[in-house]
Amino acid sequence: MRQKQVAIIGDADAGPAALVFAEELGRRIGGAGWALVSGGRQGVMEAASRGCREAGGLVLGILPTADDSAGNPYCHFLVPTGMGWTRNSLTALAGDAVVAIGGRAGTLTEIAYAWSYGKPVLAVTGLGGWSERLAGTAIDDRRRDVLTPVATPAEAEAALRRILAGT
Repeated sequence: MRQKQVAIIGDADAGPAALVFAEELGRRIGGAGWALVSGGRQGVMEAASRGCREAGGLVLGILPTADDSAGNPYCHFLVPTGMGWTRNSLTALAGDAVVAIGGRAGTLTEIAYAWSYGKPVLAVTGLGGWSERLAGTAIDDRRRDVLTPVATPAEAEAALRRILAGT
């Protein structure tokens, strides 16, 4: 059976609370034996990558650049795409589930891609950004579910366990 993959999306310029959340969730992802996928850069992506790697998990970064110089040092694997923001679709597709932590326009596009591709999306509350604004809502009427609101890394892990057990 292949290893489950969790995509973590969020702001490269995130504040301290979002970084703490991302690192703890990354640690829980690695500890659960899941792989972490992100945009591979700084901020939420780097914090989650650090937590996952330190817990023994595998980390994949899908970069917007044509080389790997923008990648954070905690990624085991980097995929330089040269696609700019368009690479957000690849990040959303790579996760069996997607967790949005705060975020601005780039995170919003990843949420929309994940929704369009039928991926389960968890939306972190309490940290602002698009995850807070969209938590508990449906993006459109093509799906019956909503972006699952989670307020703590423990809640996110529990929701991921339920979701990934069914995939």
